[in-house]
Amino acid sequence: MNNQNGSPTAGKAIRCKAAVCRSPGEPLVIEEIEVEPPKAWEVRINILCTSLCHSDITFWKMSTGPFAIFPRIFGHEAVGVVESIGEHVEEVQEGDLVVPVFHPNCRECRDCKSQKGNGCSVFGNKVNPDMPRDCTSRFKGMNGEVLHHFLSVSSFAEYTVVDVAHVVNISSQIPVDKACLLSCGVSTGIGAAWKVADIEEGSTVAIFGLGAVGLAVAEGARLRGAAKIIGVDLNPEKFEIGKKFGVTDFINPSTCGEKNVSEVIKEITDGGADYCFECIGLASVMEDAFKSNREGWGKTVILGVEMHGTPLALNPYFLLRGRSVTGSLFGGFKPKSDIPLLAEKYLDKELNLDGFITHEVSFQDINKAFELLLAGKSLRCIIWMDHQ
Repeated sequence: MNNQNGSPTAGKAIRCKAAVCRSPGEPLVIEEIEVEPPKAWEVRINILCTSLCHSDITFWKMSTGPFAIFPRIFGHEAVGVVESIGEHVEEVQEGDLVVPVFHPNCRECRDCKSQKGNGCSVFGNKVNPDMPRDCTSRFKGMNGEVLHHFLSVSSFAEYTVVDVAHVVNISSQIPVDKACLLSCGVSTGIGAAWKVADIEEGSTVAIFGLGAVGLAVAEGARLRGAAKIIGVDLNPEKFEIGKKFGVTDFINPSTCGEKNVSEVIKEITDGGADYCFECIGLASVMEDAFKSNREGWGKTVILGVEMHGTPLALNPYFLLRGRSVTGSLFGGFKPKSDIPLLAEKYLDKELNLDGFITHEVSFQDINKAFELLLAGKSLRCIIWMDHQ
């Protein structure tokens, strides 16, 4: 065990509070748990605040299949302070402000070193419910029961253990609630606009789904100088919200009459949008986005995870005519290098992060965050740990 830490709890198990999910779809229960010390290449983090993402909701509801694993500690958007580190950890130390991230970035493999994508060939293809290296859990209930991890983060606990490949050191100058947002959704949307689409000034953009990810795409498009940013959403309230992030036009598919969405977008953009982003996770919407692209160079970026396993059906003729479609995980960003740059842009007052935070609750009221997101009333709800 690494004993280079100055923390009085280094090398020891910590008892703390966690919001445990024991059955799919049921309210989380605040319980006392035990968090083991970090092993080699691992970091134990004192979570300051966390937030709720739609991915948490998706897996929370899941009752069948290989990903329906309980009891479990959810949460993967967070910020915290390093409490202790395991052997071989050199890039962070006790007291550092860090963002744990679901997307790995080992920096050593061929994929991490390549500028062509943001995959990680060491950890990126591993699917297990616990730690990525030894596939065991660092969480136990007070009766010795194993509690499983979630997306290599598990931030719905006062302390968590994360592999160093999933930890990003971040400037201590950024407010912690804003740093929390960079852990998943906001980075995914901005990265998709900048890295995957590489939107240029004067472009036309259509975004299907104005949740946090979709609005982050809009923010990224705004910063790139897009001429038109079209938001597509069934919730009419999203237009006013979207304006804060640069949305210039709004389409509610339920009010288009006999026209379909792609026809309306083609009218607004004089032939189709240069870039379309699907941020919902439905194959039918992905097809609508593809049809809304401009012939010759239109590009569709898929950000939503298809929720029903439905295959995507595209007419190859339109591909031959120059349209393209691509997917994106974490917006093409490499967490360790790109998240700190986003923090800098916020500190330089270029990036709007404040607008994503619509609610705040205490850790004891974490289920309220679920209620707000399920009701479509929140973008991001910051969940403050009770020791804050």
